[in-house]
Amino acid sequence: MRLNIAAAFALFANLAAAGVAMPRQSGNRQVFAHYMVGLTSGQSQDQWQKDISEAKSAGIDGFALNVGSADSWNAQQLQLAYDTASSNGFSLFLSFDMAASSWTVDQVVSLVNQYKGASSQLKVNGKPFVSTFEGPNWADNWASVRSATGDIFLVPDWSSLGPQGVGSKLSQIDGAFNWGAWPNANEYTITTGNDQAYKSSLQGKAYMMGVSPYFYTDLPQYNKNWYSSSDSLWYDRWKQVLDIQPEYIEIITWNDYGESSYINDPVAAQIVSGAETYVNGFGHSAFRFVLPYFISAYKAGNANVDLPSEGAVAWYRTTPATVCGDGGTVWGQGGGASAASGTKDVISIIALSNSPKDITVAIGGSSQTVSPSSSVGKASFYQVDFSGKTGAVTITLDGKSTTGPEITNNCPSTGHVNFNAVAIQV
Repeated sequence: MRLNIAAAFALFANLAAAGVAMPRQSGNRQVFAHYMVGLTSGQSQDQWQKDISEAKSAGIDGFALNVGSADSWNAQQLQLAYDTASSNGFSLFLSFDMAASSWTVDQVVSLVNQYKGASSQLKVNGKPFVSTFEGPNWADNWASVRSATGDIFLVPDWSSLGPQGVGSKLSQIDGAFNWGAWPNANEYTITTGNDQAYKSSLQGKAYMMGVSPYFYTDLPQYNKNWYSSSDSLWYDRWKQVLDIQPEYIEIITWNDYGESSYINDPVAAQIVSGAETYVNGFGHSAFRFVLPYFISAYKAGNANVDLPSEGAVAWYRTTPATVCGDGGTVWGQGGGASAASGTKDVISIIALSNSPKDITVAIGGSSQTVSPSSSVGKASFYQVDFSGKTGAVTITLDGKSTTGPEITNNCPSTGHVNFNAVAIQV
C-alpha cells in the first residue's frame, strides 16, 4: 500500500525523561507515527523540529523512520532526524522498506549500528527497536543482523503473510506490526478480527496495531486508485484500541499525502506528483486533537482518564460522492465497486467532553442539532447528512464554533470526485 518508489516511512518513539529520550522497557505502551523519509529530500532541520514538536504535543511517543535503500538523502535526513529528536526527548526507530527497496545485510547492519547509540534511538530491554514494511522473504537474514549489531528488538510488518503466516516465524521476531488499519474492499467499517488473530498467533510476543484516520489514493503512475471507507474510521479504530490494548500502536501515517492518511497539514515539498490535486486545501492536523485523550486512555487502560481539553474534530468531503464521475476509483484495495458506494455524504465528528453533549452543525443556511450515535469514555461520535445541502460548514459545541470549507455541487477541476476529506477542529 506504499508508493512503488524508494520511499521511507518514519515511526518515532518518544521516551521523555528529564528532557532526554531514554530507552523504554517492554511493558510500556507506546504510540508511534509512520513517517516517510523517502519524501524528505532537501528537508531542513526546521521541518524536523516542527514535525517532532507537533507529534510530541499530541502525545505521540515517536516516529518510525521507514527508509528506502536507494535514497541519496538518507544519510543527511536520518542524521537530522536523530539529532533533532535527541534534543527534544523524542525517540526514533528504523523501519526498512522492503517492498519498494532491495536491502543487503551489510546495509541494514550499517544503519542499525550507526544509530543504535543515539539517545533518541528507541530501545526495548536495551536492544534497538527495528521494524519493516513487508520483507518476509528477507526473514532468514535477521539472524545475521542480530549477530552483527549485538541484537535488536524486531517488530516487522509482514502483513502479506497474514497472522498465521507471521505466527510461523515466531523464532525470528520479537513481535509483529499489523498494517491492516482500514476496512477491506466493499466493507464500510473495520473489525478487530485481524487484531485478535495477530495476538493469538504471536503467543504473548509484542503486537503493534495499525491505526489510521483515512485512505484515498489516485496515482496512476503507480497503478493506485482506491478509497477505503473512512467515514467513521478514526473513531472506530481508537475505540478498538481500547478493546485490544496492544503493546504498541503505529499511526499510519504522519506524512503520506499520496494516500491521504496524513495527520498534519500538507507540506508542499513532500507531496508526490499528482497527489496535489486531492491534497492541497485538505488539511488533516485537526485529526490530532483527539490524540492526547485517546493515547492517555490507551496507556491507562481506562477510558475515563482526565480530558486535556474539550472540543471536537470534524471531517468531510467538500462535494457529494456522486457529484460527477468517480475517476475509476474503487472501493477498497483490490475492490471492483465504485468508491462512491463506500462512503456517505456525511460530516463525521468526534467530540471530547466530560459528558455527552449535542452538537450544532450548520451547512450554508441550514442548521441542525444532533446527539451522539456512539460514545466511548469521554469521546462521542456524530454524523450529519449533507445530502442536498451546500455552503460553509460551521460546527458549534458549548458555544465554541469553527467554520470549515464549503460543500459545493461543483465537480473538481480534475473532472472527477475527490474522495479525500478536510478536517477541522472546534
